[in-house]
Amino acid sequence: MVRISSDNSYQTVLTTFEMTPGTCQDLLDQLRAAYDDFISHQPGFIAAGLHVNDAQTRIANYSQWRRREDFQAMLRSDEMRARNRKINELCKSFEPVMYEVAAVF
Repeated sequence: MVRISSDNSYQTVLTTFEMTPGTCQDLLDQLRAAYDDFISHQPGFIAAGLHVNDAQTRIANYSQWRRREDFQAMLRSDEMRARNRKINELCKSFEPVMYEVAAVF
């Protein structure tokens, strides 16, 4: 079981996607496929979660990686670059930001 903890060396990536309600399900399908088929099989991947707001205008993605370099290698792969082009067509914007867990409650 994966737990949020401030006493590990994992990297946490929070990515927010902004879209219209009409493209929310399509984007969610693309993100699920990316995780099922590719991302979750990459070295250093630990876990991830996808969260959709009530208005279906935002998706928040929480993922954990063993090392910063693992996440960056996944992003730079030809496979993920092609997937991100498709994802970008379905949303107004998306931005992955890497964090370290500072506190857990």
